[in-house]
Amino acid sequence: MIRIEFALRRKEGMSREEFQDYWQNTHGPLVSRHSTTLKIHRYIQLHTLDDPINDGLAEARGGMEPIYDGVAELWWKSVDDLNAFTTEEGAIAAQELLDDEKQFIDLPNSPLWFAYEYPQVNPTEYMVATQHSPLVKLFFCLRQPKTQSIEECQHYWRTNHGPLIRGVSTGFRMQRYLQVHHCETTISKALTEARGTVIEPYVGHAEAWFNRADLMMLGDVPEATEAMQIAIEDEKKFIDFKRSAMWIGKERVFIDRR
Repeated sequence: MIRIEFALRRKEGMSREEFQDYWQNTHGPLVSRHSTTLKIHRYIQLHTLDDPINDGLAEARGGMEPIYDGVAELWWKSVDDLNAFTTEEGAIAAQELLDDEKQFIDLPNSPLWFAYEYPQVNPTEYMVATQHSPLVKLFFCLRQPKTQSIEECQHYWRTNHGPLIRGVSTGFRMQRYLQVHHCETTISKALTEARGTVIEPYVGHAEAWFNRADLMMLGDVPEATEAMQIAIEDEKKFIDFKRSAMWIGKERVFIDRR
């Protein structure tokens, strides 16, 4: 399974509410209509919440990049399925999607990248932070310190930080946790060039599901506070916080062919 992460900033002049409404009610159904042609296996929109938790997450790390307005997440069953973009029918579908993206997305400032998942906590559990559930999804897109290579960062993240987080996950009351590591594909360059992307992709992102009430108590419960401090101290070893971003959102499921 391979996936695209498309971190979105809204077009100038749009409110976040206008952006998310267009994305959900106009663009989402368009993606669904072309999903068979493009062999899309799963498609979820993560809609950013305007929530004080976002400021707290950034402040705990000494300041971070501005959060995005949402993330489009699309899955394919295999790399070979990405060849659907190179067929005549696929190229027409992809162009229609791009033309519609221009209506509501600041494309140059919205990076996209391909990635592979590395499940960490509750790896087999299916979990979605739906609009009316108490769950929220935390999205942490990260870049490595300039003294590290991408490979060094991803290796530490996977082999050191992952086990550490698994060990303190109960203190966080974390319900699920995935690492999602950036990778290159044969169509990565074509997709970014077509959008005029000027923002470099991230090394990857962490995603975790929490009950929002549990996140609100992180600073009040000793066990949770200790777990958070342990996590942040280790993050400093492989993450450049100033070039990374973290926020919470709610998921909208459009396609799921599990």
